Amino acid sequence: MFHSGIDLHKDNAYIATVDDQGRVVRQERIPCDRTAVLSYFNSMPGSHRATVECTAGWYWLDDLLTAHDIPLVLAHAKYLKAISYAKVKTDKVDACTLARLLWMDAVPTAHKISRDLRDLRDIMRARLRLVQRRTLCLMNIHSIGQKLNCWSELSIDHRRTPDELSSAHTLWLKALYRQIDLLEDQIRELEQFLHPILLPNDDIQRLLWVPGVGKITVFSIYLEVDGIDRFESDKRFVSYCRLVPGAKNSNRTVRHRSGCKDGNKYLKIAFSDAAVHAIQYYPEYRKLYSKIRRRSNEAIARTVVAKELARIVFHILKNKSDYRGLKGQPMSRIKSATWPRIDRGPVAAPGKPERLTDAVRASSI
Repeated sequence: MFHSGIDLHKDNAYIATVDDQGRVVRQERIPCDRTAVLSYFNSMPGSHRATVECTAGWYWLDDLLTAHDIPLVLAHAKYLKAISYAKVKTDKVDACTLARLLWMDAVPTAHKISRDLRDLRDIMRARLRLVQRRTLCLMNIHSIGQKLNCWSELSIDHRRTPDELSSAHTLWLKALYRQIDLLEDQIRELEQFLHPILLPNDDIQRLLWVPGVGKITVFSIYLEVDGIDRFESDKRFVSYCRLVPGAKNSNRTVRHRSGCKDGNKYLKIAFSDAAVHAIQYYPEYRKLYSKIRRRSNEAIARTVVAKELARIVFHILKNKSDYRGLKGQPMSRIKSATWPRIDRGPVAAPGKPERLTDAVRASSI
């Protein structure tokens, strides 16, 4: 068995290989070419396995090696640094370190997303970047209105341009309007591509009943989770969603660390957005938010609601069950059963009379 560490770059890769005794048998820099990579591994007859850091660009390498029966272990870049510090850091050192860690089965692994969901997840992340660009355009329009005190004349919905603006500001405002139109068309196109693929999924249809979770939010949650079985408990899942503070304890000193970047930032965004809507439209979640808000601050209160939603999502995905309310309590409001729900009747919350469910069914007719 040969164990190879790959230090991957955009146009080349440095590969180091050790044998079962941990001795380096070959190391070489090769171009990022499929033929060159396969030639390197075929030059050493026998079984192989390899590892690479989870930086950008590992998709094609994983597809190539897996197709030729060479398992590729994805190494967690942050945790890898914690156990492989070196004064001299070069591509050769990094590749040899990866190879020896793989030989010792000491590689801190990162999750490798399913091949079927990989492209869809990239589309959802691309959509988020388009939304962020659209928001930036809106902020620029608001900045023009603030500078020139023309709030009443500006109209983003009707793309109105005030007559008193200078030719330079008029040109800039029209360019922003055109950019917003283009971004909205692109966002809509990506969403329409995802609809027929993701909406029929049973897990997504169950999650759509969770308060505050809309179709875009549920798409992001489903694709970023990529299989709830990889989380041992709801605590692990909530921590992965960046909804619990870190800790920095030493001796008798106990400190919490907010803003910890360990975990998935896209799940943090999704559940934070869901929490805002749940607080706004559902009295039970508003009550929970107000309770925490009285003894803390708004940000922590919203995070507590987001954490509760994440726990609910975990158990729905884990048990393949329907949404049953907040902490076992019935909900005073149930979502409409119309689109984007597909052929799934709503479930009555515990303790609620059956007529509530009948009324919700009637709303879909």
